[in-house]
Amino acid sequence: MPSALVLHAAPALAESLTRWLESHRALLEGFELIAPQEVLGAIRRRPALQDLEVSASPPLRDGGDLVLASRILSGAISGVLSFQRPDPGELAHHEAVSLVRAALLRQIPLALNEASATAIVRGLARSRIGYLIFNPVAGQGNPEQELAQIRGFLEPQLMVRVVMTRPDVDPADQARDLVREIQAIEADQAHESESMLIASGGDGTVGAVAGALLDTGIPLGIVPRGTANAFSVALGIPTALRAACTNLLIGNTRRVDAALCNGNPMILLAGLGFEAGMVSKASREMKNVLGPLAYILAGAQQFGAQRSFRASLELNGETQELEAMAITVANVAPATSVMAQGFGTVVPDDGLLDVIVATPSGTLEGLQVLSSLAGSALGRVPATHENLLSLRTDALRIRIDPAQELVVDGEMLEASSVEFRSLPGALTVVAPLQQALP
Repeated sequence: MPSALVLHAAPALAESLTRWLESHRALLEGFELIAPQEVLGAIRRRPALQDLEVSASPPLRDGGDLVLASRILSGAISGVLSFQRPDPGELAHHEAVSLVRAALLRQIPLALNEASATAIVRGLARSRIGYLIFNPVAGQGNPEQELAQIRGFLEPQLMVRVVMTRPDVDPADQARDLVREIQAIEADQAHESESMLIASGGDGTVGAVAGALLDTGIPLGIVPRGTANAFSVALGIPTALRAACTNLLIGNTRRVDAALCNGNPMILLAGLGFEAGMVSKASREMKNVLGPLAYILAGAQQFGAQRSFRASLELNGETQELEAMAITVANVAPATSVMAQGFGTVVPDDGLLDVIVATPSGTLEGLQVLSSLAGSALGRVPATHENLLSLRTDALRIRIDPAQELVVDGEMLEASSVEFRSLPGALTVVAPLQQALP
């Protein structure tokens, strides 16, 4: 189901339409608004509506009514608001007749006055709306085809509004703007909507959107299109487009933990040492060519280059000093995130962070540590190697000397001190029921 509305009014009722738009602006935030040039001019003349986002269609006198009617008949419009005088003879000779006929033929909602417009928009706003934040550079597929497929799978049952990520805009800011829109609609309706934010991209896109949703109760939907899709895999969310969309339509949700790393949201894990070096070496070009194998190749390269560093772990009122090759702090992680598997599985909703410290003193011990962690992941049992330290805590601080590369949910940083705090149950995710998880 699309989320676009056509706005139109007879000349004598343009003031009525703009007044209605102003008083119902919050309710309209989730819709794409389209109006012919004549109507758009009336909207722009009202001071309170000058910044309202409305797309222009050609003037009615130049065939704009036929352009809009074509869009209605194609299924791209969810409703028509065409304020008209009650004289049927006047309507029959007006440009609006083609809009009305198209709406009737398509059997979509049609409002001819303020009261019916309010009822229709409130009804549509109570429908399930998916705000899709789509990263066109993620993955290895054709983004235009993938977006069309996603819309095709979802729109029969879900109103979809697409927001494309841009290089000059943080997707977290785009998500926060949408959260404000959803909250404004809920405040206007005086009850919770059935809206969700859908992140379609890699783990970076998912993490940015998730960070904006913490403690809002607004569900996070995911259509994975990245290289590793670690968050989705860890929660059992399908990675194929159709299956991921089916998961969204089913709509089961679960509460999972998030965390803060130096005050910034984290949903997956942070890595110092080996993990950070491996991610740093897996370039975008390498991932585009090799896919997930890029991380295996990068890991092999990093294994020989990794040097130990001094670390101080402060948790539960105690301090531990040690020499480490890798430190991983995990909130959620799939079995393929081997460096996080000290306990055999990372529980996404236990309110705790898994802290895995690897302290091998050479290449042979390093290989043994990796082998132990891999076996732990496969058997879902704790690793027992003497050069592994595995802890669970809800908060900790790590001091590092010298400063090390730090990867947080795929983002590369550098740090000499890192603080973590768990946020139990802070994120609502559309995911398969827990008993269906691997």
